[in-house]
Amino acid sequence: MPEPDGTVTLLLTQVRDGNQEAANQLIPLIYKELRQMAGACMRGERPSHTLQATALVNEAYMRLVGGGNPVEWQNRVHFFAIAAHTMREVLLDYARRSRAAKRGGGDNQRVELDEVFSVTSGKFEEVIAIDDALERLAQIDPRQSRIVELRFFAGLNVEEAAEVMGVSPKTIKREWRSAKAWLHREMDTVKA
Repeated sequence: MPEPDGTVTLLLTQVRDGNQEAANQLIPLIYKELRQMAGACMRGERPSHTLQATALVNEAYMRLVGGGNPVEWQNRVHFFAIAAHTMREVLLDYARRSRAAKRGGGDNQRVELDEVFSVTSGKFEEVIAIDDALERLAQIDPRQSRIVELRFFAGLNVEEAAEVMGVSPKTIKREWRSAKAWLHREMDTVKA
């Protein structure tokens, strides 16, 4: 996600300050990457899934730039990290609404963490289960929870995650391994 000329960062600052023209200029510059992130989140969902990647991008974008709480984006990488978190929230809201509509019709099912991380199963309960696990991890180690969010949901590489977190790539690698191990154990407990 390099930004050699700083255009996106400049436009993000202008959008934060209420410049609608900057928002119009920003969309074509970031849409492709947002769409790729959403596609990764939606990959493997059943074909009849009513929430499509385009809708996920649109909802996330509206929450990011259309909300009443302007964000102090540091740069392009920071924006995409926040976008990943926002997409996670959109998916969770959707899963919870869908589950509520079923009135508790689903059983607790065993969930393989690798399946959840590759988002291949398409089950609302799995999305909620991984979010619950990440929330528990955030209580124990907020930095590890944030790293999982950046690496998994935002698709940031080690160096990009290190830049967002303000730590070394070596720290990101170590914390990423530790967080994955903790989540595997946590999901195994949920399955039992």
